[in-house]
Amino acid sequence: MFSDSPFNDGSNHESFMRAALREAEAALEEGEVPVGAVIVHKGRVIGRGHNQRETLQDPTAHAEMIAITQAAASLENWRLEGCRLYVTLEPCSMCSGAVVLSRIPEVIYGAADPRAGACGSVLNLVQNEKFNHRAIVVPSILAEECSAILGEFFRRRRKDDR
Repeated sequence: MFSDSPFNDGSNHESFMRAALREAEAALEEGEVPVGAVIVHKGRVIGRGHNQRETLQDPTAHAEMIAITQAAASLENWRLEGCRLYVTLEPCSMCSGAVVLSRIPEVIYGAADPRAGACGSVLNLVQNEKFNHRAIVVPSILAEECSAILGEFFRRRRKDDR
């Protein structure tokens, strides 16, 4: 299911995932589900985002979607070839579809999403042979830290609901 990266360059997966975690922390501060994403091109962050569904009242305002929009604007191209998506939570089907359509060649995520993950947990859209583009998936980078921030959010939410 998961392949070796063609970017086998001793990449800084952990440092870029930490940048995504900073985005997740921003979401947490805003009362959003704390998911963060960054898109890297040639070793530089060109797109970043965190969940803003509640803030924008937009069901598509996922961290990945915002980061993809910024990256496309940065490159002035909707084709994000040569980019990596770092995201703290395994992308859902909408975001995985955007990965395929934007031709991002590699997805690196932290925490798996056993309820909605579309990079291998529930289904695997980004590696579906029927699509003309497939992405390499690198799971579990800083998974404990990525899971911890989500756990903190849901603990707070349950406490507030009492």
